[in-house]
Amino acid sequence: PEEFLGDVIGDLSSRRGHIKSIDTRDGMATIHAFVPLAEAFGYTTTLRSLTQGRATHSMEFYRYQELPREFATQIQTTSEGGG
Repeated sequence: PEEFLGDVIGDLSSRRGHIKSIDTRDGMATIHAFVPLAEAFGYTTTLRSLTQGRATHSMEFYRYQELPREFATQIQTTSEGGG
């Protein structure tokens, strides 16, 4: 529902999401966004919480993309036992 749009967009942004488009019609909103798969885990629960259980989502693979350097360094440090 459109009334939860701001909260949902904020959450997608916090997950490194990029909004492609937002369509609204009859009080409902459809958001098309690109979100890294690593950031999408647990999204169903969060979306239900943000929208009082009134929203749904679907996802499909779009492309591979190089990991930003700061995240690559963090993963490397963790895998080497340093974090």
